[in-house]
This record gives sequence, C-alpha cells and structure tokens, in this order.
Amino acid sequence: MKAMKTHFLTRAAAIAALYAALTILFAPISYGQIQVRVSEALTALAYFEPAAIPGLYIGCLLANLYGGLGPWDIFLGSFLTLVAASLTWAIGMFFLKSSQKTYIYRGSLLGLLPPVLINAFGVALILKVVLELPYWITALYVGVGEAIAVYALGYPLLITLLKRKILSEEEN
Repeated sequence: MKAMKTHFLTRAAAIAALYAALTILFAPISYGQIQVRVSEALTALAYFEPAAIPGLYIGCLLANLYGGLGPWDIFLGSFLTLVAASLTWAIGMFFLKSSQKTYIYRGSLLGLLPPVLINAFGVALILKVVLELPYWITALYVGVGEAIAVYALGYPLLITLLKRKILSEEEN
C-alpha cells in the first residue's frame, strides 16, 4: 500500500516538475493575452492518469508563481487547471470503461475539451481583472492558444500513450 502511494506521488511530482519547467522554458509564449502554454499538452495525461490531477495543479501553481501576475493568477489559475484535469479524468474514466477502442479514442477528443474551455473563459477573467484586458477577445485568444497546445500537442501524446496502454493490457 505504501509503495502505491509513493509511486503515485512520484508520478504527480514528475508531472508537476515537467509542467512548470515547460511553462517557464517557453515563458515568452506561456503568459499574457496571447499564449500557447506548451505545458498544457500534459493535461492529456489526466485522461487516464489520476496522478496528473495534483501534478498539473502543483505544476501550474509553480509556473504561475514564476509568471508574476499575482494571487489571482497563482491561486485561481491553478484552481482552473485542477478543475479541468479532474473533468478530463472523469471523462476518461467514463470512456476507458468501454471495451471498444473507437469509443476510447473518440472520448479522448471530448476529454481534452475541459482544459480548453475552462482556461479560455477562466484565464480571460483573470487577465481582465489583473491586466484590464477586454474579456471576450482575450477568451478567444486564450482559447485558441489552449486548443493548439491541447489538441495539436496533447492529443497525439494521448493517442500514443493510449495505444501503448491498450496494447500492454491486451498482452496481459
């Protein structure tokens, strides 16, 4: 039992570190009204990996501490990631219970939608409050950037990992 907890915490910590590192490494495009936070591709991991939920939250918290937009961004922005990752996991669990591979893969498209929508509207609200940016155009910009990160980068990652997971389960 203790080994399982340690393994879970290790996976969560690795995801947190990777998320924070990618966000900070790509800082010029990770913050502001027009952003493509490359690290958001990792939200795809929450589709089947429960350790991704706290990992993404902590990674976002660390990245937002670095980003310098203050408490709104640090706490609310990170909370948005927590909610999005939780919803992605819930959708993943629904579709992964199906034994049909087509439902699992189609479900992954739906499962990646929460990070896009929640961050588009939530981050736009933060940016409106903190930077006094116009809400709707900011929601559009953040949503497009999020969709690029999540679907162009995260979706191929998710499909690759799902195929590996399904193949390893079929072998056992």
